[in-house]
Amino acid sequence: MIGVIKIGKWRPFTARQVIRLGHGYVWEAKVPLGFTFISGFDQYLDGHGEMNWKLHGLLKVIGFKNADVSRSAEGRFACEQILLPSSFCSKSVKWGESNGRVQASINGKSVESITDLGLAESGRLDTMSVNRWGNPDGGDYKMLTFGGTMEDEKTFGGYTIPTRMRVGWHYGTDSLEKGEFFRAEITHAEFH
Repeated sequence: MIGVIKIGKWRPFTARQVIRLGHGYVWEAKVPLGFTFISGFDQYLDGHGEMNWKLHGLLKVIGFKNADVSRSAEGRFACEQILLPSSFCSKSVKWGESNGRVQASINGKSVESITDLGLAESGRLDTMSVNRWGNPDGGDYKMLTFGGTMEDEKTFGGYTIPTRMRVGWHYGTDSLEKGEFFRAEITHAEFH
């Protein structure tokens, strides 16, 4: 994927991600910063979250691996499953509806994530949101609305997934403009 991520200001990035049903995800990215770069990963694997980012691949600038990061990463995993549509076919996913919107309830290791899915009239995924543990504004961690708008989709290997998105904290509130930090386009996907 390619896109821009807000690190102080909007900066371009390139990234690769692996999502494995029942286990989690690893998102690796590189963000140019003038003559250098930040590279690293966010991951959630088998109940454990971690963030590990280095300047020029050498100097650690962010490194977190604790219960709050794991709980937040678990909420992100619920969101990431829109990129692996077969994950919604699991018997552990409970389907429902609220205010005319589709909801998928996913039991995780520490929290039940209720992913709200908004569909366009064509059936295309239009929006996605979930209550997610986080502290994007600093301070104590708490449950906040996290989500985004899906602006395009493509089919890869028989699976149709969102391929252009805008995502952030405080989704559906007046604070979204401040909370939006990620705009991406998926350029290729493989399913195994």
